[in-house]
Amino acid sequence: MELILRDDIEKLGRRGDIVNVAAGYGRNYLLPRGLAIPVTAANRAMIEKEKKAWEARMAKEKEEFESLAARIAELRFVAPRKVGENDVLYGSVTASDVGEFLEGKGIEIDKRRVLLDEPIKLLGEHEVKIRLHPEVHAALRLLVTKEG
Repeated sequence: MELILRDDIEKLGRRGDIVNVAAGYGRNYLLPRGLAIPVTAANRAMIEKEKKAWEARMAKEKEEFESLAARIAELRFVAPRKVGENDVLYGSVTASDVGEFLEGKGIEIDKRRVLLDEPIKLLGEHEVKIRLHPEVHAALRLLVTKEG
């Protein structure tokens, strides 16, 4: 079954792509949820028009997020934490901590956009990646120090 995707679907394709899927998957999942539409001349024209508008909107968003990434790159987050023997942290620095710091600087970022594999539990300087847009990532300098 050939369908035109109306949204990006992981492991299947991007918005506007024409994909060939199993009839049951298309009929029972993609079509009822509005994730895809049948391939017709009218639908192709409509998708092309929507795709151009979507690309223009994404280009504008990307530009805005690039300027935000530049603002974030200028910042330095100093996170004082309690330290035990052998400079082992009692707590850690998490994505929530980074989100709160940025919020305090007037930058609204969802903590789920902060890319930390695991909380930071070591003293010293770290670089924290933040996904602002599918094509734009920011890097925040983080310094974990002893409290007091």
